[in-house]
This record gives sequence, C-alpha cells and structure tokens, in this order.
Amino acid sequence: MSSESIPPQVRRVYGPFDLSSIPAFAGGFINFGCWDGIDLDGPLTVADRVRSQQRMYQHVLTALTGPGWDAGSTGGARRERGVLEVGCGLGLGCALAVEEFGLPDVTGMDIHPEQLERAARANERLLGESPERLRFRQGAAEAMPFGDGRFGGVYSVEAVQHFRDLAAFGRECARVLAPGGRLAVAGFLTPHEDPGAPERLAAMLDSYADGLDVAHPLGALTGSLADAGLRAVRTESIGALVWPGWDRWLATSGYTTTWSRNFLTAYREGLLDYYLITAEAPAG
Repeated sequence: MSSESIPPQVRRVYGPFDLSSIPAFAGGFINFGCWDGIDLDGPLTVADRVRSQQRMYQHVLTALTGPGWDAGSTGGARRERGVLEVGCGLGLGCALAVEEFGLPDVTGMDIHPEQLERAARANERLLGESPERLRFRQGAAEAMPFGDGRFGGVYSVEAVQHFRDLAAFGRECARVLAPGGRLAVAGFLTPHEDPGAPERLAAMLDSYADGLDVAHPLGALTGSLADAGLRAVRTESIGALVWPGWDRWLATSGYTTTWSRNFLTAYREGLLDYYLITAEAPAG
C-alpha cells in the first residue's frame, strides 16, 4: 500500500505526530473512552483515563465474543479462525484481546505504517512470547489484504469516522468473515440522515472541518452492512457513557482550548452520538 492511498488528514494526524503521546490519550489506546463506573464528580486521574479506554475495548470485545462465541461448530470456527481489528493503532486493544479475553489468534490492521511500527514496539514482549497469537498487517478498511472467510470475528474501535467508503468497508467485512462470524464496530456517527449535519459539525469541531472525521449517518453504516449480506445488524447508543466523561477529562487535563469540548455539545444537540454496532455473517 502506497502512502498516497492514505487520506492526507489521516497521514498527518497518525504519522510523524504520535497522537498517543499527548495526555488527552494517556495510555495509548487512542479512543474517547467508555466512562461507566468512573466517578466523574471528583478529580480524574491518568489511571481513570487509561481505564476508560480499556473499558471501551472491553465493551466491544464482550459484544464480539459474548454468548454463543464458543458454542457448537460455528463457535469453534470463530475461535479457530481468529479475529481482526480494523484500525488497530498501537495495538494495545489487540493485546487486551489476547491477554484478557484469551483469544488465541488476533490480527491488528492499520492503514498507517508508522502506527504499525509503534504497535510493534509497544507490544514487543507479547510478540516475542506469543508470536502465533498476535500479528500486525498494513491494510485499508475498504481493501483488506486477507482471503475470503479468514476471520471468525472482526471488530473496530473509533476508526469508522475516518473511513471514506462505508459500502466498501461493509463488503470487505462480509468477505473476510467466516460463515457465522461476528462483527462489532464502535464509533461516532450522526444519528440521522441530515444534509446539514456535516456543515454544522465542521463549524463546531476542527476534526470535521479539516476532513479527518467524516459525518457518516448511522444508517449509512448499518445499511452498508446489510447490503453486504450481513444479518442481525443491531445498534446501541453508548453516547451517555462516552461524551460526558470525555468532556470532563478535557477539562481536568487542561485541553479546553486545544481540544474542543463541542463533542458533548454536538451530542446534546442531537448532531452526533457514539454507537456500538454488531452484525453476523450468514451461517452458510
């Protein structure tokens, strides 16, 4: 994959500038966090911030590997074929999938080679101890470098807002999933098909103004998954577990001018929400 195929905004933010190095993303997971069970009324600590990001991965991986994951012949195929994270960043979520969820075969895929270099360094111990359980590969969400039916599960955490072609992403997920395989995607989207939402979000948030984030409607993602042949497409709003905590952390860590607090405003005005979307490939 050439560097020219990486959207320039993505190359800028996730390239030489290491987003995980700044205090707003302390811990290196690079997500806004799932803040359930964390006291937002008192002072927040770096440990709280790291825990919020871990909990986002726990939430997604629980949805992926929940009831029935190991049951019967289909469940066995899921575990045997392994799982793929799309947009793995530094791969700390992949390591959590291996070490906490006990998954025996986890592949982290990211479009940016510099992120993958960081992932190799961040996970040097685990890669050395269990190379058969964790690996990293460069690839795009719209053109995954894997064979048909390669994975029993595919998941993605806070990357979908960067994808340029949701229809291609849906087709690729359906293609690389084995029969009966599962998909879990967490990310922020607009709740409705609103022609004015992109302009309004761009006026509020720099990441939309400069094109790093795309104002995808929820229905565009769920529709692309269904059109690709995935079934049992379900959505869950988890914005209440994300936006207040993220805003509180920004205030606590002193990013009120650098990191806009308008994510919470956009959520409260109904312009944006955070979702967990799940789906399954037909059993065949």
